[in-house]
Amino acid sequence: MTYHRGERAVQARAGESDRADHSVRAIRDRIPPAAAAFLAAQPLLVVGAADAGGDRWAARLTGAPGFARAVDDRTIEVAAVPADGDPLRPVLAAPAGVGMIAIDPATRRRMRCNGAAVPIPGGFRLTTDQVYANCPKYIQQRDHRAPAPAPGPLTATRGIALTAEQQAAVRAADTLFVATGADDGSADASHRGGEPGFVQVLSPAALRWPDYAGNAMYMTLGNLALDPAAGLLVPGWDDGTTLQLTGTARVDWDPAAAAAVPGALRMVEFAVTGVVELRGASPLRWGPPRSSPANPPAVSPRGTGSTPR
Repeated sequence: MTYHRGERAVQARAGESDRADHSVRAIRDRIPPAAAAFLAAQPLLVVGAADAGGDRWAARLTGAPGFARAVDDRTIEVAAVPADGDPLRPVLAAPAGVGMIAIDPATRRRMRCNGAAVPIPGGFRLTTDQVYANCPKYIQQRDHRAPAPAPGPLTATRGIALTAEQQAAVRAADTLFVATGADDGSADASHRGGEPGFVQVLSPAALRWPDYAGNAMYMTLGNLALDPAAGLLVPGWDDGTTLQLTGTARVDWDPAAAAAVPGALRMVEFAVTGVVELRGASPLRWGPPRSSPANPPAVSPRGTGSTPR
């Protein structure tokens, strides 16, 4: 596997090209048996793709373990579609470049599978171009609880900026999923995590979060170097709500901006252009978080201290 020019440019600017060359060995186009077994055990996936207008979105897919399975070493079948009102529901009803991440909060394990998707009855089939695992850094540990016995009715709220209640949900979040893509039609879905408050709400239409130390691949930031369109998903772990944002993202390389946030190597700024909130989107429920030991403290809302660990 090789990196595209956006990833190479970001790796060089970050001074991590040598580490990136080592990390690329973990990426393959085929699904190893251990990855297939992990995928088949998961009730939760997050997928990322672009809609017909070029806006990127991240969506949550859920089902009984086995709803996503590898049918051979290059093909994954997912027996689920996004909820009614989800911007990616019509996207996955046609061929699309899709990024996908399977994550198990209980064990802090995750794997990413990116490729080309085509619809099948009740879901889609993904032919993999990239398959790789990520380390457990910044994943908050949560135990999976029984599905809600009677989830409330699905309701969708749309807007172009965050309401006060949605801003509070973002400030309280310890997990963020980010959908990006390159200019060749490829897509990626990645995880970001930290202490509550690591995502800063600057205004109803502007967010910012730190880019912490990782594996030096810089796939998310490399995609943004080529295409600033991005989608965010803030999961409601305890009530099944899904908050989806679309907009554009840019990397702030100013060392002074990063120095003000514990653990930050640089900052990512996100301009919101669309918001979809789906209540009752998922029957899954998860217990309270146990913070990742890798989490740096988050900057307090006043910017003068940090949240307790």
